[in-house]
Amino acid sequence: MQRGRKQQDYWRRNLRMTALLLAIWFVVTFVTSYFARDLADISLLGLPLGFYMGAQGAPVIYVLIIWWYARYMNHLDQEYGVNDGEGED
Repeated sequence: MQRGRKQQDYWRRNLRMTALLLAIWFVVTFVTSYFARDLADISLLGLPLGFYMGAQGAPVIYVLIIWWYARYMNHLDQEYGVNDGEGED
């Protein structure tokens, strides 16, 4: 991989996606917990929404964040020709 502009662009795109996914993680983890009492008035499947988000929603979002990041980085690696060394002896 050519050093310089191409490498900086790759790293900038990686950091931007990481920041976006960390912001989503923060909202799901802390903002939802902060407003759990307010969300208790809303019921989903017979359970308070705050409980539902903690027990069901947050873990699903975490798995989706991991899946999206892996998919995005595989695409980015192919676009920039970055080889992580898999399959090499």
